[in-house]
Amino acid sequence: MDQLGLLFLLLLGALVSVPVGDRLRLPAPVLMTVFGIVLALLDFVPNVDIPPDLILPALLPPLLYAAVRRTSWRQFAVNVRPIFLLAVALVFVTMACVATVAHAIVPGLPLAAAFALGALVAPPDPVAATAVAGQLGLPRRLVSILEGEGLFNDVTAIVLYHVAIAAAVSGTFSPWSAGGDLVLSAVVAVAVGLALGWGANKLHGLLGDATLQIGLTLLVPYASYVLAEELHGSGVLAVLTTAMFLAEYAADADDVLTRLAGHTVWDVVDTLVTGVAFGLIGLELHNALRTASGHWAELLTWAAAVVVVVVLVRLLWLLPATWLTKRLHSRRDQDEDIPTSWRETIVMWWAGMRGVASVALALAIPLKTEDGSAFPHREEIIFIAFAVIMVTLLLQGLTLPWLVDRLGVRADSEREQRLERDLAVRAAKAAKRRLREIEAVEDLPEELSEQMLRRAFDIGVRISPDIGDEERREAQEQRVRRLRRIRRIQGEMLSAARHEVLAARSEPGADPEIVDRVLRHLDVRSLR
Repeated sequence: MDQLGLLFLLLLGALVSVPVGDRLRLPAPVLMTVFGIVLALLDFVPNVDIPPDLILPALLPPLLYAAVRRTSWRQFAVNVRPIFLLAVALVFVTMACVATVAHAIVPGLPLAAAFALGALVAPPDPVAATAVAGQLGLPRRLVSILEGEGLFNDVTAIVLYHVAIAAAVSGTFSPWSAGGDLVLSAVVAVAVGLALGWGANKLHGLLGDATLQIGLTLLVPYASYVLAEELHGSGVLAVLTTAMFLAEYAADADDVLTRLAGHTVWDVVDTLVTGVAFGLIGLELHNALRTASGHWAELLTWAAAVVVVVVLVRLLWLLPATWLTKRLHSRRDQDEDIPTSWRETIVMWWAGMRGVASVALALAIPLKTEDGSAFPHREEIIFIAFAVIMVTLLLQGLTLPWLVDRLGVRADSEREQRLERDLAVRAAKAAKRRLREIEAVEDLPEELSEQMLRRAFDIGVRISPDIGDEERREAQEQRVRRLRRIRRIQGEMLSAARHEVLAARSEPGADPEIVDRVLRHLDVRSLR
């Protein structure tokens, strides 16, 4: 098997892991990691041959862009406080604690290299957290915090990692220079992200065609990441800024086809890239095990100590941070998402799995320093990093569903239904308001006006049947049954039409392009 065959095998595994994970109630990323480990143990499967400096640019932009599509600027703005405590402060604290312990227990490990280890194991993985949260039915406020933490902790950790690596390679470190690099990196990233978001939004309108517009969204995350990195900014922060700008300003309420097709395309991209990323984590375990050959005892001792530090620091930080957030929380912050009980805090703690970013940063550690000597303890750092990733991802990922069940942490379904009902009422009112505006300028027959008024009400009832009274609900149910019958018959008619058009494709003299054009018209009609 060659590298291309291995890639196709990972892509197939990414698809299969979703239904298997749903059936077993296990996160698909965890299953893909296990799949990668199994592949790594097979003799005919080759070692992964991907340049380390390509892993982050290839995997992170689409994963981050897909994650941002599920959030909004407003959600980030109202959750600045909990996100800051988790994504920024916790990364700093974890890095410092890991560096202190590693420097103390690993003989000869320089402090700069220890900080590099701390930076690369500090950020919980946004993809794993989002996938786990989505499958377990956690409260929306927890999902929001985990998504916000996952999106912004990579920015902090990657910048700190580069500072630590630069200090280890050069042998010198300046706090003022490091602070300046952090600020400059953030400013450049935000500027690039906003500029590309604005340009992509303008180009989006010029392209017009849904296929071209969706193709543009596939290119934008990579363009944002690469351009920011070229200008010495944070590529991750640039992607986040671009994605948030486009989510806020590029939405066209009437562009139904592009929105539906875009969601489908990005769901596919998210599933495939996520699967490949976590499959690579499992495959890289083979190299980590080869590193440990000959001195297992001391490496496992060091790795166990760092794992304990990573896990405990998150718990010991979350408990006071959650308490502080609750104390600072006031009525004016009613939209802020915070854990409301110790059970939710425990779930947040156990959801801190490491993943793609940690793997990429570990593999990207330079081979040599500026003076030509080998990077100090590079193999030991990689082994410890993979131990942290495997323990947190597999142990926490596999046991998190059990923990959620034991603690009884569930989504507030009543609140979600209430929000859905409120939106349904707003949608129906907006439709009625627009009908009155049309009646003011057009002379509508009374029968047509009454029919349109019923349809305006139906818009809300179909979303949330609870908003209608009993009589109207019964009438709506009758109309729904009638509509379903009409749609079934119409669907069968359109299906016959599609079969006839497709049969014409193989007839002599048929033009496939014209056949596909007619078929697309029938498909759009079926969608409507």
